Amino acid sequence: MALPESLHALTVGIALVALFVCFVREWLKPDVAAMSAVALLLVLGLLDAKQVLSVFSNSAPITIACLFVISGALSKTGCVDRLGDWLGAMAGHSERRLLLAMLAVGVLVSPFINNTPVVMVMIPAVIAMAGRYGVAPSRLLIPLSYATILGGMITLVGTSTNILVDGVAREMGLAPFSMFEITAPAMIMALIGCAFMAVFAHRLLPVRETLTQQLSGAGDRLFMTELFVPEGSRLAGRTLKEARLTQGDIEVLKLFRGDEAFSAPPAHTRLVVDDRLVVHSRSQDMMTLHSTDLIGLHSRDDDPHDLETLRRRDVVVVETIVGQTSRYVQRPIRDLDLAARYGIHLVAVHRRNASILDIGDDFQLQFGDVLLVEGSPAQIKRFCDNGDLFALTDGKHETPRSAKAPIALATIAGVMLLAALNVMPIEALALIGAVVVVLTGCIRGDEAYKAIEWPILILIFGMLAISIAMRESGLAALMASALVGLGSDIPPWAMLSLVILFTSIATEFLSNNAVAVLFTPVVIGVAQQLGVDPRPFVVGVMFAASCSFATPIGYQTNTLVYTAGNYRFTDFARMGVPMNLITWLAASVLIPLFWPL
Repeated sequence: MALPESLHALTVGIALVALFVCFVREWLKPDVAAMSAVALLLVLGLLDAKQVLSVFSNSAPITIACLFVISGALSKTGCVDRLGDWLGAMAGHSERRLLLAMLAVGVLVSPFINNTPVVMVMIPAVIAMAGRYGVAPSRLLIPLSYATILGGMITLVGTSTNILVDGVAREMGLAPFSMFEITAPAMIMALIGCAFMAVFAHRLLPVRETLTQQLSGAGDRLFMTELFVPEGSRLAGRTLKEARLTQGDIEVLKLFRGDEAFSAPPAHTRLVVDDRLVVHSRSQDMMTLHSTDLIGLHSRDDDPHDLETLRRRDVVVVETIVGQTSRYVQRPIRDLDLAARYGIHLVAVHRRNASILDIGDDFQLQFGDVLLVEGSPAQIKRFCDNGDLFALTDGKHETPRSAKAPIALATIAGVMLLAALNVMPIEALALIGAVVVVLTGCIRGDEAYKAIEWPILILIFGMLAISIAMRESGLAALMASALVGLGSDIPPWAMLSLVILFTSIATEFLSNNAVAVLFTPVVIGVAQQLGVDPRPFVVGVMFAASCSFATPIGYQTNTLVYTAGNYRFTDFARMGVPMNLITWLAASVLIPLFWPL
């Protein structure tokens, strides 16, 4: 299905706008949306199979995948876990020292390790230390995310954004970026950003209770739990009202009896053995539902409980958060078959802004959902490992391969050093490094595949293909011309500042990787039309595409702390908008100093 050539740019532009709307409205997952757009462009003849396949020759996604494996090896060998110990040693006993220590750890580690696992490991450590010192975790978790974002900009491999921009720029004829070419200005920006957070974080960030604090009785968040009437229960034959399951904020949403299900059973419904109840309650009631005090009866340790979830002597209750690459995402809770497959019980589910009435057997998990699970530490660990979840509270205990830690550290150090010395291209060094950590047992082969964030890679491949369509249709040149026309009377340094601002705004609502791929060819065209060196414009996209501070959806680490810290959307704007303005101004001043226009 061929379109007239005069309509190519317009059609690609419409497809691009539709894709952006899909990203913002979250109609589809970003990787699915991007590949759907590629499929549409193939059908319309705006891309051909050869062009689509050419994106797989781009070195950037392969480099990113290999670095994911090396980061996974650092995690499995306990290198990342040491961050929590390091933070505790530096923190002292004050909120200010804890904040400064956390900022230092985030900025110093993220240039060498993918920032997502750094934040995943640091969240439980920060929450634990905040509780120990009486500090609200909400005063610390947003700065943690921001610090790792700033640290990731410091080296070429610190974030996938830098690698992607470098890859697209190389394809368009620019010289490759060296490992530490962007380090000096990025370090200055990181120091400025951290100084701002050190002074203003306690003034701009609210005091919010985490899930743990709310479940201890202070909060009022809504939860769902599932209860079971076992053989020998003294509640058999009693009504829901007599069992005190209708008092206060407690509500029985469903009652399962054999093959039948009853929604909102009345208070006079009598319980029988093997009944399963889906109960809705406030967070304070959630904890008391696990004791027989709620129903006024007491069971001895050697007797069955009157209402059971999962009761064993080694049972623990652990908060886990669903990661972006979890295999449990978009699967109904019923299909997970937790009791039979893992021997654990799902106590509660919390999703921001979701009605608790929508949570049942057909409820599908999403990235960022907080699950309260009950079982033995070993069983919960297996559940988390299989589903790429991570624990916010104690319970997931894994013995690191500490003996392999020197190998993992030497590997990442070797990759960066040899790349800086131009001994070999970064993609080749990253591939060698990934093979080394697998062959030496730092990370198993199956763990290496899990360490790779496949949705991000698929999104990157899709956006690279769309970028080709933009160039071939002339849309990129038209956008560059429009941008130059918009600032026809301003000097190149002001145009650079405008480019940084536009990129930063786009990153707040779209994937940072998508913005990096799409904006790089546009800004190169802008520089060429202005007759100046495109390199500073490319660096501007590198920095701005990473500087996502004002929303919780622009960067993956923001999404993680959004749920864990029980933040509101506006909390990010309060702290993030000033951060965006600071980094925009800093980049506008620093980039022309290091890369003259």
